[in-house]
Amino acid sequence: MKTLPALRFALLSSLGALALAACGDSKTDPAEQQAVIAKVAPPAGKIWSDVVAVTPEGGHVMGNPEAPIKIVEFASLTCSHCADFSIESHDELKRDFIDTGRVSLELRNFVRDGLDITAAAITHCAPPERYFPLTQSTFAGQAQIFEAAQADPQGYEAAMKSPPAVRFQQLAKAMKLDQFFQSRGMTADQVNSCLANVDAIQKLEDTTSAATQQYNVQGTPTFLINGQVAEGIATWPLMRDRLRTMGAR
Repeated sequence: MKTLPALRFALLSSLGALALAACGDSKTDPAEQQAVIAKVAPPAGKIWSDVVAVTPEGGHVMGNPEAPIKIVEFASLTCSHCADFSIESHDELKRDFIDTGRVSLELRNFVRDGLDITAAAITHCAPPERYFPLTQSTFAGQAQIFEAAQADPQGYEAAMKSPPAVRFQQLAKAMKLDQFFQSRGMTADQVNSCLANVDAIQKLEDTTSAATQQYNVQGTPTFLINGQVAEGIATWPLMRDRLRTMGAR
């Protein structure tokens, strides 16, 4: 996948874009095994995976904010590889790595198309503690979302041509994203209010552009570990091995 230009409110308008997703290759990292990192106790009455905050870069971070191993994931909600990572890593990543206080996970949406940015806008509108559950639910329901979106390509294309102030509300209706998120606890008013906030949607595109420019992100998922691009890490088994090598075991 080539480097994306500035998106200007969901530049990728074709439903065919939903099938596109690039990943890193499967080579492993030769880093030597490091000493075991001690566990870090969470705040009283909490577990680390329940500690979520919005970051200045436009992401959401889960876990110990001072974790010695910090993961940043650039993910697209319409990327099947990202969905695979979310589903495969979900329980183990939280239980064995985040809840130990050794690892934090920040997710930054890397938007690629109208469906992606509409769904991302809704997840960002929810309270911070609802962001990860809604994102995980979106990945788990990806096939359902694609089916609904592809059932009305004319509605999708018409919505993409409408003014930004109403574009994303119309996209949500055409692709039944409004119904999808309402069935997961969002109200109709919340969804409509989220999708009318053009400034917030612009920030999602700015985050994507920044990832492309700063880290040369060209496909999803792409990971940073402690600020460095994790070359060749695109699946949960490879990420799990890397974290264990770094001492999270």
